[in-house]
This record gives sequence, structure tokens and C-alpha cells, in this order.
Amino acid sequence: MSEEKIDWGGKGLEEGNFRRTLMKNVHEGLPQPLKEPARCSMIRGDYVYFYYGCDGQDDRGWGCGYRTVQTMSSWICCNRRGAERKAVPSLPEIQQALVTVRDKPSSFSGSREWIGTFEGSLVLDLLYEVPCKLVHIRGGAELESIAVQELHRHFQEHGSPVMMGGDRDNSSKGILGVCTGAGGSHLLVLDPHYYGGHLEKQEFQGRGWVSWKRVSSLEQTSFYNLCMPQTPKKTP
Repeated sequence: MSEEKIDWGGKGLEEGNFRRTLMKNVHEGLPQPLKEPARCSMIRGDYVYFYYGCDGQDDRGWGCGYRTVQTMSSWICCNRRGAERKAVPSLPEIQQALVTVRDKPSSFSGSREWIGTFEGSLVLDLLYEVPCKLVHIRGGAELESIAVQELHRHFQEHGSPVMMGGDRDNSSKGILGVCTGAGGSHLLVLDPHYYGGHLEKQEFQGRGWVSWKRVSSLEQTSFYNLCMPQTPKKTP
């Protein structure tokens, strides 16, 4: 998957012949948020950016967690030996996986119910045999301490994208990097809430769909959960 764009056709969709060109590695080219960062840890390897409606299914208002799981799945398919022949799951397939592991009742299939980091971990474990580390952050000072340190460790050891979600801030987001320095800590956030036609990489960046955000800009009164795929440790 060396091209910047790929054609992706999800299975299980209402429009079975639907194909959409999706963009790889949309963060590439973004400057670091700090001129002299003391520490910067980043995703390593290719991934595909999945967002609202990108496969022909209009999931606005409920599908952000599913899209983040799809982005994480694409990284596994691109980078984990033995997974390259596996497909990124469609939204119906993600729902069916949660029914299969008995996390959800059969009525969950075909619904518009949200999923979070715990459900994401179950899907990746079932479909790819990739276990996930779940970290609970109580907000406030723990965002700058525990969350930042856990993310640095994850990207240095595993290099895969992370899923993040909370309660007051209940919008799912992908985390692709963390940068720490005198100016504070920043997270490289991939936002699955874009809906619309195809954009070039620079447009996704210019409109803020992938961007560096200060940790202090997160909702301080919200708890957050991190879902970190425990893929084999990366060598430098």
C-alpha cells in the first residue's frame, strides 16, 4: 500500500459496489507544534483515514467510534505480518463482531448505537488477535501526566494509532502522536467527524481534521479512556 490514495470497498454495505478513494497518512507534512520539543513520539507505519460516510453509509451523529476503529484496523492490515490479507471491517461487521463476542445483544446489529474504547478493543482482538491496553484518565492533571506518558510509551514501543474517548467529551478521536516541551504537551488528533467529498491531504490539514491540539484544550472535567493496540514492539 505505497500509494497515497487507495480504493476501498467495504463489505456488508447497502451499496455493495460502492468504492471510494481514501487517503493514507493524512498527517504527513504537518509541522511539529513546538519549535524545540523535549520529546516527540509518533505513529510509525501506514494507515488509512476513515470518516463519516466514507464508505457510502451515512453515520453522522453516531459512527465516530466505528470510524476510529476502522482507521486502527487499517494500520494493522498495513503493518502487521499476516494481517495484510484481512479486510478493514465495515460498520455492520463491527456490530456483528460485538454481537459474536456477546458484548451486545442481537438487536445491536443494524442499530445506530455508539461504541467506545472498550468495544474497539474487543473488535481488534476478535478480528486480528490484537489485544489492547485500556487506560482510564480521570481528567484534569492526569491528562498532562498519566495520559501523556502512556502515549509516549505506546508510540515508542508499538507505533500504532490510539483511540480516545470520554464522557463529557464523548467524541471519539484517533491519536497519532504526542509532543512535549516548554510550551506544554500536544496531541496529534485525527478527527473522524468529517463528512463530504474527497479532499487532498493539505485540505484535511488546513481544515483541522488532522491537527496538533494542546492537551490543555481538552475538556478538563471529562474522564477519558485510551485504547492502545498491543502490537509487537517496534524496533528503532
